[in-house]
Amino acid sequence: MVRIRLMRRGKNKKPTYRIVVADARSPRDGKFIEIIGNYNPVEQPKVLNIKSDRARYWLSVGAQPSDTVAYLFGKVGIDAKPGTPFVAEAAQPVEAQG
Repeated sequence: MVRIRLMRRGKNKKPTYRIVVADARSPRDGKFIEIIGNYNPVEQPKVLNIKSDRARYWLSVGAQPSDTVAYLFGKVGIDAKPGTPFVAEAAQPVEAQG
């Protein structure tokens, strides 16, 4: 599963975060697929930059945002939990003709 989550950067007691798309099994600061933004909670006012087109793309192909990233997406107007995933209906049995 692909997740959109925060990757911690910065110094001790002065964290900054990258918003990354990564495989859910990789470590927090490990390999990632793409950087789609950054977040600096230390600066006043807090700095949040997100590539909204890339975030919407990854959400459209099924990437699941972490709770914190979903909250940050809400701050910039990106619907982080769009509907329910598509589930195909069961096929109806067809009688043989003839």
